[in-house]
Amino acid sequence: MSQDNLDSLIPYDEIVQEALRAVVGRVLGEVEASGGMLPGAHHFYITFKTTAPGVQLRTDLRERFPDEMTIVLQNKFWGLKVGDTGFSVGLSFNQRPAELIIPFAAITAFVDPAVDFGLQFQAATTDVEPTDHDDPENDGPNGGGDGGPVVKADDGSNVVSVDFGRKK
Repeated sequence: MSQDNLDSLIPYDEIVQEALRAVVGRVLGEVEASGGMLPGAHHFYITFKTTAPGVQLRTDLRERFPDEMTIVLQNKFWGLKVGDTGFSVGLSFNQRPAELIIPFAAITAFVDPAVDFGLQFQAATTDVEPTDHDDPENDGPNGGGDGGPVVKADDGSNVVSVDFGRKK
């Protein structure tokens, strides 16, 4: 078998990424269908690329988070609307309301610490290193950041990291 036969003409990595992002859409869709109420202790940390196509957020938030941002859907969020390609949600940042529109393709991580579940996605651009950013502000019962849990893929949790490398 030659080296050329090892490169798939079927984009398996893209297909798997799309299917896993559909999990996020289904979960958020169920929350929307229940009137925006999260069941039990469930809450979500959603990390996304702020510069991805279709992402809409206030200018000051884009300046503060020029590459990547993590939001928390737990106690204070409103107006969750889920569509085929993404979702919108209202959150407060520094006690100022903001509506965020986030395509599923922009999401890089989805974590539900209540059940030790997480998904990690490949970034849309592989040549860009993530930049440091502040902790989520809407994290905690009063909307203040408490740092939240740190999810590590090697701690035995249910984090799924999909990274298909191609041999050259």
